[in-house]
Amino acid sequence: MTRLSPNPAAIAQPTPQELALSGCWSARGIGDIEQRLAAVHGAATVIADGTGIEAMDSAGAWLLQKLLQRLRGEGSVVTLNGLRPEFAKLLAAVAQHLGEQTDRPAAAASPTMLEHIGESAAEAFEQAVALLSFIGECVAAFAGWLAHPARIRWRPILYNIRTAGFDALPIVGLLSFLLGIVVAYQGADQLRQYGANIFVADLVGLSMLREFAPLITAIIIAGRSGSAYAAQIGTMAVTEEIDAMRTLGIAPLELLVLPKILALLLVMPLLTVFADALGVFGGMIMARAQLGIGFPEFLDRFVKAVSVTSYLIGICKAPVFAGIIAVVGCFQGFRTHGGADSVGRQTTRSVVQAIFLVIVADALFSIAFSTLGL
Repeated sequence: MTRLSPNPAAIAQPTPQELALSGCWSARGIGDIEQRLAAVHGAATVIADGTGIEAMDSAGAWLLQKLLQRLRGEGSVVTLNGLRPEFAKLLAAVAQHLGEQTDRPAAAASPTMLEHIGESAAEAFEQAVALLSFIGECVAAFAGWLAHPARIRWRPILYNIRTAGFDALPIVGLLSFLLGIVVAYQGADQLRQYGANIFVADLVGLSMLREFAPLITAIIIAGRSGSAYAAQIGTMAVTEEIDAMRTLGIAPLELLVLPKILALLLVMPLLTVFADALGVFGGMIMARAQLGIGFPEFLDRFVKAVSVTSYLIGICKAPVFAGIIAVVGCFQGFRTHGGADSVGRQTTRSVVQAIFLVIVADALFSIAFSTLGL
């Protein structure tokens, strides 16, 4: 314990280059020393003599360090001599604390455009690596299901088939039907000019079955089911339900992720077939209204124009789109942390990223099929 001294803290400045410190630099001894310290001004070089300091605690060390910092800030080169080792150690600890406070900027400077691009690229790379790791964990969990079929959770799978498949039929059918009408309507004027009305069946059939039906179905499911996956898992992460599941020995991937992925892999091709039928039906109605082509003529040309290969190409895209939507939605859900605002943010990210990756995958499919001549 620091020995107290009846002598109060004192500072003398015989010359601008010299400071003499003495007395008890503690909470009981500093008194009005702070006012006298404010009157001290140094020269280019200042030598402070601490031989006369008899006691010191954190309060006195704080005042002395503030004085030394002020003199150095004014351009003086200050040297402190004669201080006891225990006082020097205390002064060094206070100096470190004050240095951390003064070194911290008052307000962070706004990043430049190049820094912002670099931070965005680093964040995107980190997310890509985390997504690949998540996919690997899902594959490992699915392998565990195959090795132990008794662990397969059929009830969650069937529940997700109903919510992501059957419940989505109305909106998928309606939008596909309207899209078929739009495609036929946009092509009707051009085909009429060349007397090629019957080729509206080619236009509607190939565009809907190869591209529009699987793509519009994937976009609807990404906005409907993908966002629901992210919101559900994100809410469970915020309320620590996922941590509770791990504590109970329940693997979150097997209960929350794999049933969603398998269910979506099953229902997406079926939804795509449903979208194909409704889209073509919408095109048939518009062809009859705009071009005077009856249903028998349309179907006769449709069968000749659309091959089985074109039909299967659209169906084969559906499982890939389903995997992207389910994995991205669940991945963003598990990255939720904090509060409700984080749930909304990750849900938005899941929809945006899923739609972006679906369109990228569709573009890659188009390039591959074009290269293969399909």
